[in-house]
Amino acid sequence: MPITPALPSGTDEQTVFRLLFSAYPDALLLTDHAGNIVLANQMAAVLLGYSIEELIDLNVDCLVPDAIRPRHAAYRNAYSHAPIPRPMGTHMELTAKRKDGSEVMVEIALSPLQDHGLPFVVAAIRGIGAYPRVKEAIQRARYSEHLAQFGRLAVDVRDMQALLDQVPAIAAAALQVETAMVVLLEANRDEFRVASGVGLVLGEEVGAYISSNPSTSPGFLLLQGEPVIIMDYHTERRFTVPSAYLEAGLVSAMAVPLFDSGRIIGTLAVRSHEPKRFGDEELRFMGSLASLLSTSLQRAQTEEALIHVQRMESVGQLTGGIAHDFNNLLTVILGNLQVLEDLSIIAGDSQASQRVNAATRASRRAAELTGKLLAFSRRQMLLPSAVDVKALLQSMADMLQRTLDQNIHIELAMPPTGLQVQVDPGQLESALLNIAINARDAMPAGGTLCFSAEIHDTLPPWVRHQLDDPSTHGEPFVAIRVTDTGTGMPNAVKERAFEPFFTTKAAGRGTGLGLSTVYGFVKQSKGAVAIDSQPGAGTTVTLYLPCPLEMSPVADPGNRDDRHALPRGLCVLLVEDDPEVCKIAQTFLETLDCVVTTAANGEMALRALGSDTRFNLLLTDIALGPSMRGTELAAQAQHRFPELAILLMSGFSAELLDADRDTPSSWGLLRKPFTRSELAQAIANLLSERNTGV
Repeated sequence: MPITPALPSGTDEQTVFRLLFSAYPDALLLTDHAGNIVLANQMAAVLLGYSIEELIDLNVDCLVPDAIRPRHAAYRNAYSHAPIPRPMGTHMELTAKRKDGSEVMVEIALSPLQDHGLPFVVAAIRGIGAYPRVKEAIQRARYSEHLAQFGRLAVDVRDMQALLDQVPAIAAAALQVETAMVVLLEANRDEFRVASGVGLVLGEEVGAYISSNPSTSPGFLLLQGEPVIIMDYHTERRFTVPSAYLEAGLVSAMAVPLFDSGRIIGTLAVRSHEPKRFGDEELRFMGSLASLLSTSLQRAQTEEALIHVQRMESVGQLTGGIAHDFNNLLTVILGNLQVLEDLSIIAGDSQASQRVNAATRASRRAAELTGKLLAFSRRQMLLPSAVDVKALLQSMADMLQRTLDQNIHIELAMPPTGLQVQVDPGQLESALLNIAINARDAMPAGGTLCFSAEIHDTLPPWVRHQLDDPSTHGEPFVAIRVTDTGTGMPNAVKERAFEPFFTTKAAGRGTGLGLSTVYGFVKQSKGAVAIDSQPGAGTTVTLYLPCPLEMSPVADPGNRDDRHALPRGLCVLLVEDDPEVCKIAQTFLETLDCVVTTAANGEMALRALGSDTRFNLLLTDIALGPSMRGTELAAQAQHRFPELAILLMSGFSAELLDADRDTPSSWGLLRKPFTRSELAQAIANLLSERNTGV
């Protein structure tokens, strides 16, 4: 039988339960069968932005975001006919709409009172936007977004001082702190020069010099050779804290080194007014940002040394130095973003989803910009497939209409349905984007940008000479045209338009790589490109691209569930010397229902192969640090286990091209950065070709 609570003398149950309802720490709403609010407590008013009086008689549908309100009404109606208790946190997280239109992530528990003779339902609502795991996910997405932003700048901006000026602002914005600066070590290594900064204190203005003596903050880092975190300047004893820091109210700080060939060349530092402001997450972000900046500084020095080298070769050498590490970073960034996308916490928070999507787009843009440095030297790894020209141009036109200046009108002369080209779809999209950006710059006062396409049974005579293989002259090509109404080009400019580093833009406004990357991509795709332009009459750039040998249906990656693309229990040996890249690849494989064993180098991998475990697939990076190369490991593994499937991966396209030429055709190749879907597709293709019967 129910236990009757022992209440103080003179206190009735009704009073106790009203006080309990009012004082409950979660928001409580008592609703009738129609969803109208009968009672509400103060926490509900605080959470939802209404007064208690405003909530009374309000229908709960008003607390649901507009986009899902019809579905919620149907759900509520069905629930009213068969109400059951729903404990907190057992269903998906939801979003509530506040009075001011903003949204808050919530968990909701429902308790019907019909069994107790009352026609009501109690809804307990808990805001979860402040949960540590949600804050952490949003924080990581913000860090990734700012890293991707800098990656784009690192490729686009040629003026190194302009790039240095952006770094402190990016660091301060990402970490939400007051002060950030970059100091570079002078050639004599006796002092640092303040290269850039935001929120700088007296005595540390841009251009000022700081001693490299260990008694100074940057000098102490130079001595330590590793990142330094200061919890509180008031208790710091390892070096002398300038009085200007304390007078400015700065309390905590973090500094990370900038390296060139293993030597420290400067530091990137941030400071905050809060004590103990910096931890492991902030340190990882600063380390990645410093690594990208170091790579960019090295690139600038390399470019100066390559002035007397042919321009085509200079970019090949430059990318050989940075592409692998940069693509490893992008693999980590994109991989973690995709893991974030899968979290229900993110899926239920529109703001977090927008941040993750923005960071993903920026990261992909950074990957495409890295490819620019490979494209015109024709050393990029292409993955050609049948591309639906009509769908691609429609998508490109829609995207440009949203992103270009409003005074530029986009026109699309729709090509016939079924028109296809055999190219790398990502590189084709990047090439069209390069052309569109040039067109935008040629129309500062506005104009029209038109996309069109048509099929040609053979190439026009004036572009046939571009083909490397004369036997393809008689094969059909698709001509994709991009026409603008801009200023046009004189002949002297038109003749040099595809030349690497040639640009008519102001210093720091262009790389001179845009059209040269288009030229390299089209040539590597066994096509041709032409420019028709006159001063004052606009410009037309035409890409002549080969058709597929057979018209093929174009796969829609959005309709493929990559979690079921592979056989369950596939046993994979993953070999990767970068721990963060290894972690992402392992996560992807495990979500694809693979059984994964990891190794950091070739020697560890060979020992794993000698164990009792029977592996179906070896997935290895080509460059494994000072260890044996991935190709050597794969050769030994294949010799010992002929049935073992081999998939090589690399962020350096030249390595993949060399592997494509020098390794067995049965081995697969995967370029970094990659998504889970791309990894799954590469493995599925490899297993299908080998017909392993796994």
